[in-house]
Amino acid sequence: MAALGPPARTLRGLLRELRSMDAAKGRAYRDTAAYRYLVKVFRAHRVTSEKLCRAQHELHFQAATYLCLLRSVRQHVALHQEFHGKGERSVEEAADLVGLTLPQQPGGKGWEP
Repeated sequence: MAALGPPARTLRGLLRELRSMDAAKGRAYRDTAAYRYLVKVFRAHRVTSEKLCRAQHELHFQAATYLCLLRSVRQHVALHQEFHGKGERSVEEAADLVGLTLPQQPGGKGWEP
């Protein structure tokens, strides 16, 4: 299992994803039930003086997994919007999409020596 990092970083990442989701809708992320729930649960599962706090580690792992899901969905939507098919493309548009340029003919289109 990979290292999770500090729980505060995971919480900040989750809140950043909530902020980006709610910014698209035009409302404040702090007014959502998801924000209140996340803050309440993270405060309830703070590190205690116990040697092994299984509930805190489980919460952190679930939060990190959910953060990975939110980031992946956001990146998928961005890629889908950028590369979604718009029907038939011209050769020039297809070349621009993958970062290529077409060679130019010296006399213009249809020029014959």
